[in-house]
Amino acid sequence: MSTQQSRSDAIYASLRRAILEQALKPGVKLPEDSIGDTFGVSRTSARNALLRLASDGLVEIRPNRGAAVAMPTLEEAKEVFSLRRCLEREVIERLCTRMPKDGIDALVSHIREEERALRASSPRSIRLAGEFHILLAELTGSKLLIDFISQIVSRSSLILARFGRPHSAECGIDEHIQLIEALKNLDKETAIQIMDHHLHAVEDRAKADDGDAEPDIAQILNHYITEQSQR
Repeated sequence: MSTQQSRSDAIYASLRRAILEQALKPGVKLPEDSIGDTFGVSRTSARNALLRLASDGLVEIRPNRGAAVAMPTLEEAKEVFSLRRCLEREVIERLCTRMPKDGIDALVSHIREEERALRASSPRSIRLAGEFHILLAELTGSKLLIDFISQIVSRSSLILARFGRPHSAECGIDEHIQLIEALKNLDKETAIQIMDHHLHAVEDRAKADDGDAEPDIAQILNHYITEQSQR
């Protein structure tokens, strides 16, 4: 791997975490020069990372206006959650037909990470809550399903960052634990019912938001650079 590619990967990973942890809100501008200066890299490396994030649906690149964190609409939000319920039901049906041998252990391990992040009041808990659903898809072994779920979970995170009311993350973890128990028993009907209730609860948290002042991008990203270097 080239040095430039390695630097672009680091920028991509840091920006992605900052967006999914809602440190960078929808609509926030992402200037190539500021990002390049913050990471100590060229604008080319910054641009490549932004293009990857755009392909993930997390960033919008607008002609003559530059890049910004993607700004979902309420109409898109309704469609995203409608499609997400269909996709997640498919995941549940597949896992109840065939759960990998170490699947439940992997889910339980993830829950422990969620609980640690919640106790530490870390924004990681927001990202981990979404990654729980991606892990479920990964356990199906379907690359297409993993890709679809990853993208729709990311879009859901943006929707909640823009429209979401505050809530207790403990509620989400409790529902994840209930879901694991149903999957452990291969109880498809209960698992689908829990998942539907969970996603409806997430969707119901949407509300209009007047937005905040433009944040200090360098200050936010410095935190993620430090975190990346410790990995």
